[in-house]
Amino acid sequence: MTEHAVPTRSILFVCAKNAGKSQMAAGLMRAAVGDTVEIHSAGTRPGKALNAMSVAALREVGVDVGGEHPKPTDPDLAGRMTHVIVLGREARFDPGPGPIVETWDTDEPSDRGIEGAERMRLIRDDIAARVDDLVARLNASAAQRPV
Repeated sequence: MTEHAVPTRSILFVCAKNAGKSQMAAGLMRAAVGDTVEIHSAGTRPGKALNAMSVAALREVGVDVGGEHPKPTDPDLAGRMTHVIVLGREARFDPGPGPIVETWDTDEPSDRGIEGAERMRLIRDDIAARVDDLVARLNASAAQRPV
């Protein structure tokens, strides 16, 4: 019987609606780390469905979140995470003591008059760069832990 390693790191990505940004971050993180990190996403005011342009922008880079759906934040889940990442300017979320909390003030191309698919690609690329940085930091901290 093969033993499976249990992830020691866990991340909850939170945005307002859990229809776009936090779903993008979770999908990109899963693509980057597989099942080595427990990954969740949620919204402070969840929408009814995923943002179709967000889903399409992720598919362009080989990430499929089409089977996901918006979920509300869960204080119990947040409390057992090692990291909580709050994305965007709309979401406000305090998971309480325990997790490392980061706020990502993500790019908002609509502030510059950019809409539609181009807007989603810019948001995706901003989030992807932040996910890459987070993965690098997680890997660096894992390498510093004594065996």
